[in-house]
Amino acid sequence: MNALDQIFVSTSHWLTGLTPASVQPLVSMALAIAGLMAVFGTCFAVATICERKILGRMQNRFGPNRVGPFGLFQPLADGVKMLIKEDIVPFSADHAVHFLAPLALTVPVWLAFAVLPFGRNMSAIDLDAGILFFFAIGSASELAVFMAGWSSQNKYALLGAMRAIAQMISYEVPLVLASIPVLMAAGSLSLPAIVQAQNGAVMGGLPRWNVFTPWGLAGFGLFMIAAAAESNRCPFDLPEGESELIAGFLTEYSGFKYALFFLGEYLGLFAVTGLAVTLFLGGWQAPAAALEWLPSWCWFAVKFSALIFLFIWVRATLPRLRLDQLLNFAWKFLVPLALVNLVVAVVWWQSGAWRFPGALELRWLFGAGLLAGPYLWLGRALKGGKPAPHQYRYAE
Repeated sequence: MNALDQIFVSTSHWLTGLTPASVQPLVSMALAIAGLMAVFGTCFAVATICERKILGRMQNRFGPNRVGPFGLFQPLADGVKMLIKEDIVPFSADHAVHFLAPLALTVPVWLAFAVLPFGRNMSAIDLDAGILFFFAIGSASELAVFMAGWSSQNKYALLGAMRAIAQMISYEVPLVLASIPVLMAAGSLSLPAIVQAQNGAVMGGLPRWNVFTPWGLAGFGLFMIAAAAESNRCPFDLPEGESELIAGFLTEYSGFKYALFFLGEYLGLFAVTGLAVTLFLGGWQAPAAALEWLPSWCWFAVKFSALIFLFIWVRATLPRLRLDQLLNFAWKFLVPLALVNLVVAVVWWQSGAWRFPGALELRWLFGAGLLAGPYLWLGRALKGGKPAPHQYRYAE
């Protein structure tokens, strides 16, 4: 089973060993890049067809069912359509920036995958500050969105870009704050080290995953909400509000450039989902020692797929928020609650020396109580701050 667990690592070493020593570092990098692009490019195709099928099932309608058996060739048909579709650029647009914007969105996302550990010894680069690299690379998406909106010379595209940037910057704050307790608990900024810190089991047989602590459960919820907003997923898909902004910053894009934006959005979702698995769900760790016969990369794939399904489920369930609701939710609820969660994490860590009977249950109750009060108070304050209903007046 160890050979199956390390099959990708062994294959990479074998192929690298066939080349001269002088070029082996370059060959190793090329293999890592090719593997990441092949796996997540395939995930992009599979996720699009699965999402459309699942949404169709949940909404009691047919999904894609014409191209290929059961509509399974629909991603291939969509790709061919995007490749042969005419690329239309507005006459007054800044052509260079208009061309570079989709590349500026897509390329950094590929780099973010380099620091994620997809299995045992399966991290392309093990940086000591891998999570800082991840967040730094992710911040490039705001620049790409602004480039797309500004270069289009279209008021709808510019307004959509401004709205998207406000949303992405607002939700980056709780996203980072939700990750800080994990770094405190692991004592490292390295993502493989964070996974190793979640190895083993605690009292009651539960795995030592961060999600099985009060601060980890709250942080996981905050992280997933902020991740949905960062990825422009429903109910936070305001940058593409068709009813008021046509397609937002994508209004003047067509053909392959539009496909690159679509690809970048899904890749960003995959990257932040992989980070959630790493930080809160034990990464590639099995939930129990008896299940370690399954390869580590399979456990990562199972957890990753479950979270992607959760995002699809939310999209089929919740309606889109208004912009004021979206920003108020970030700054008046998520950010304060994430700061409170930092205090809860410190209390949990300081009480780790308790060894009397029922200590774990008492720590859980204490941490949950510290979170419940601010949660209820912030939720009530947010609900009470809703605007007054509109008064409609008609001309006489």
